[in-house]
Amino acid sequence: MKPHSIFLRKDCVLPEPLDPLTEPVGENWMRVEEIAAAVFDTMIRQKGWHFMQVDGPCKRKGLGLTEKGAAKRALARALNGVERRFNAAELTDVQATKFLGFYVASVTVQPRQIQQYTWLEIAGDWHQLAVPVR
Repeated sequence: MKPHSIFLRKDCVLPEPLDPLTEPVGENWMRVEEIAAAVFDTMIRQKGWHFMQVDGPCKRKGLGLTEKGAAKRALARALNGVERRFNAAELTDVQATKFLGFYVASVTVQPRQIQQYTWLEIAGDWHQLAVPVR
């Protein structure tokens, strides 16, 4: 897990023809492969869309026999903590320590929102201009 990785909800709509490689993470999320948040932000904005950072990071912990296992559990819990109205999240911090033979990982994700229109504009035909992430 790399800081500044981007995660998209499975129903997240992206501007066409943006179709990044993704891998599933749990039932509701996908990780965008090999594209950091700053680069993804530029890609979204070049299409005339917005990649907004939302207040209220979500921090969760997870336990595991390995550092990777603990981080994976913490990430799943953090992503599940992101409010349903937000369609993306950025991994901002991962820390793990070993305690009594177990690993305890702490993961922080920053909710993000990808959309064509700003909050002041009315998005009457947004669905005609976008394609869902696969």
